[in-house]
Amino acid sequence: MKKEAYLKRPVEHIDITSINAVDIIQAMSGMSFTARDLASAADIYDRMLSDRDCAIILTIAGSTSAAGCMQIYSDLVKYNMVDAIVATGATIVDMDFFEAIGFRHYQGSPFVNDQQLRKLYIDRIYDTFIDEEELQACDRTIREIADNLPPRPYSSREFIRQMGRYLTDHATKKNSLVQTAYEHDVPIFCPAFSDSSAGFGLVLHQHQHPEEHVSIDSVKDFRELTMIKMKAETTGLLIIGGGVPKNFAQDTVICAEILGKQVPPHKYAVQITVADVRDGACSSSTLKEASSWGKVDIACEQMVYAEATSVLPLLASYAYHKGNWGKRKQLRFAGIFED
Repeated sequence: MKKEAYLKRPVEHIDITSINAVDIIQAMSGMSFTARDLASAADIYDRMLSDRDCAIILTIAGSTSAAGCMQIYSDLVKYNMVDAIVATGATIVDMDFFEAIGFRHYQGSPFVNDQQLRKLYIDRIYDTFIDEEELQACDRTIREIADNLPPRPYSSREFIRQMGRYLTDHATKKNSLVQTAYEHDVPIFCPAFSDSSAGFGLVLHQHQHPEEHVSIDSVKDFRELTMIKMKAETTGLLIIGGGVPKNFAQDTVICAEILGKQVPPHKYAVQITVADVRDGACSSSTLKEASSWGKVDIACEQMVYAEATSVLPLLASYAYHKGNWGKRKQLRFAGIFED
């Protein structure tokens, strides 16, 4: 098969605004197992949106953006349903920014010859295909952005904001998360930013500018996100997956204490994950466990053990169609930083 035969059916991103999940979520509240957990989680997220004092931090790990949830995340920003984002570099760069500059992800299959895919320069995420040549074009675009910035250390938030500014003039797809967050002053943090096309692009940049270059300061990321927690105090977490983004957002409570300011634990928390709690890893650690560290208040928390693409659209649609986001003040946390 030729390359084109594999890359012929683009992944379509679900539109939560066109599908009203309120009735099905309310019906699920009378069920058991994961259905009732999801209904509880949707209610807690809606309570975050109803709480006028609550700032909402969305954390994203995994490949849900490549799998069709990309527009959900952009719409959560567009409709003032999140105030800050912590994500993996792949979510922001290899998936969202990648599509914003004109490329796509494609429906594929896990039952393929991966050696053949490698020969064709096609990368696979389970049943989703990506053109590696296009990913390398994304790498070079990151290098171009870095080449045009003053050489110094940047937080990932600062650099991603420059990516959003770049997209205002160069985007092929206009509703990307990166550009929408830039336009609504919603900061995006990637504490492991280099684990993505951003890393390859910045390596290219530093290789060509060995003496003076752009670098990423992950400690500055931590300080900046903690500044948001200290400013907001009342916060809620919507955690997709787990990993570094989850722990990074939770740790702001402890970091604020280290900096001499007592802040309350995150008042609300929802996590959607397939990780097994028995392995003791961060992705699977329960929100109740986080309360032992002083990170999360257990009064309003819910774990949902499900693959996120199957339940996130329902949760987000429920909250959107309930409409409480329309009463929230735009916090525009990006404005508290001087770039």
